[in-house]
Amino acid sequence: MPDSLSLRPLLLLSLLLSLGLSGCNSLRAPGSVNNPEKMIVVDTARQQLGRAYRYGGSSPESGFDCSGLVHYSYQQAGLTVPRTSKEQYRQARPVSRRHLQAGDLIFFRNRYGSFVSHVGIYLGNGEFIHAPSSGKKVAIKRLDTPYWKKHYYAAGRFY
Repeated sequence: MPDSLSLRPLLLLSLLLSLGLSGCNSLRAPGSVNNPEKMIVVDTARQQLGRAYRYGGSSPESGFDCSGLVHYSYQQAGLTVPRTSKEQYRQARPVSRRHLQAGDLIFFRNRYGSFVSHVGIYLGNGEFIHAPSSGKKVAIKRLDTPYWKKHYYAAGRFY
């Protein structure tokens, strides 16, 4: 089986073809992916749906914690982001909630204190994907549900 590096050019080409190669951004849905690398980030994260949560995990084989899913998904697109949610938050460029694009990071405060404790990848249309917590699996959730509205803290962009 080919490794992920040899598949990257083929995946980029297929993603570009799926966009129809049109340069017309006016046809894009609000929050849609605006570059091929971000499409890979989103597609890679979606391929992990159902994978087990594992604290410190950052691969499909071992499972994922929240920041491990982000790190892995960006890495598969050839993009570098820090490994922990705290560092991802500190180094991302802030973006307002109304300007979110697919592939942006969503940060949450789930615990007591004033620190970021959780991260997910925005998918568009008010949805994000994340590795929730021990005993759960990578899943898609809506930002407008009461729990996630309450714990939403910020959003950030790397590329």
